[in-house]
Amino acid sequence: SQKFDKDRRTISLHCSVVPFINFAQTNQPYTMKFSTLTVLAATLSSVAAEIYFKEQFNDESWKKTWTESSKWKPKEEMGKWEHTAGEWYGDEADKGIKTGEDARFYGLSAPLTKEFKHEGDKPLVIQYSVKHEQDLDCGGAYLKLLPGGKNFDSASFGGDTEYSVMFGPDICGSSNKKTHVILRSHEKKDNLLIKKEVPTESDDLTHLYTLVVSPDNTFEVFTDGKSVRKGKLEEEFDFLEPKEIKDPEAKKPEDWVDEAKIPDPEDIKPDGYDDIPKELPDPDATKPDDWDDEDDGEWEAPMIDNPEYKGEWKPKMIDNPDYKGKWVHPKIPNPDYKYDDDMYKVCKDGCTHVGFELWQVKTGTLFDDIIVTDSLEEAQAFAKETFEAKKDAEKEMYDKIQEEKKGDEDEMDDYDDEDMDDYGDEDDMDDEMYDEF
Repeated sequence: SQKFDKDRRTISLHCSVVPFINFAQTNQPYTMKFSTLTVLAATLSSVAAEIYFKEQFNDESWKKTWTESSKWKPKEEMGKWEHTAGEWYGDEADKGIKTGEDARFYGLSAPLTKEFKHEGDKPLVIQYSVKHEQDLDCGGAYLKLLPGGKNFDSASFGGDTEYSVMFGPDICGSSNKKTHVILRSHEKKDNLLIKKEVPTESDDLTHLYTLVVSPDNTFEVFTDGKSVRKGKLEEEFDFLEPKEIKDPEAKKPEDWVDEAKIPDPEDIKPDGYDDIPKELPDPDATKPDDWDDEDDGEWEAPMIDNPEYKGEWKPKMIDNPDYKGKWVHPKIPNPDYKYDDDMYKVCKDGCTHVGFELWQVKTGTLFDDIIVTDSLEEAQAFAKETFEAKKDAEKEMYDKIQEEKKGDEDEMDDYDDEDMDDYGDEDDMDDEMYDEF
């Protein structure tokens, strides 16, 4: 290899990667433009990227890779998967897998091509596409990254199976729409939900979801290639114990006054206040002409709210001269707090499978273009080949279908109106029928 020095940065390049460089003068460092270095660095990064799983579902071979969860739920509760491009698509030959039956569970898993373990300074990147064709009202569409190795039980894979990452859309009702980001904490032996929900897409088109978990203990979520959430793992998840805790020795003083207001001791209830009735007879009401006292009883005017009634008397409140403010429990450093450099290692013991474990009330979600890698650039390149290449044509076809549906509905409305006109006026029909009798 030959070293190039630029802006005090040293980058090692292999001859086979850059054969156009003359290495004859091996004792002299080569000076290159920054843009060239950037290209070379990107090339090296791409070469070094590892793909642990990739699935495009374009032919029947996917059935050999994936295993349905036949032992998770009774057979009659499990839904069937359809291999299809969907009702609208960018390329009819580019297929995915789609949930096919309403009110069913769906379980499906596949082994990674290579076990993922956190090595060096490479991130974990998970990416896949989701299309809801059914106007989804309640159902999950998330993907799980799973440990297990040779002991992984594909047939029994389901909601209780241990997982390392749960990522992707989940919708149930208009107020519960989110993209799950749940990560495994090996220190706490628990799965941690993100504190602030990540939004999700809920229209009828394909959307791409990408999660990056990096060795610097940060994460980032992308939707359709755009960053929608990023941050530090310790701030967005409960990986760590709190830095401070309430001092167990501290107690609020017995004479502490934390009432900001008190009743005015000089405020006295007016004489006759309690004698004012809540309701009184309506002075404008009169006994109906057809009222019969013998049959109907003695007539009484209806009651109305008394405008003079002001409710239960209470003295006015004034500032408490002895108020000391709200007592704040003192805090001390938490002896159990320690920073964990390995928070990002959600697959600390290795991840070996991916899987869908779902419940859908209304079926019709299509999944496609899954990749698990250690390079965001690799995932972005895959997205360019798949999602980016198809989305415009899919949108065009979708718009055309919706326009045709609208035209058919308008025609049906016109037909119904004409049908009703043939019946004529209902009153005329009634008169005709009466005359006949």
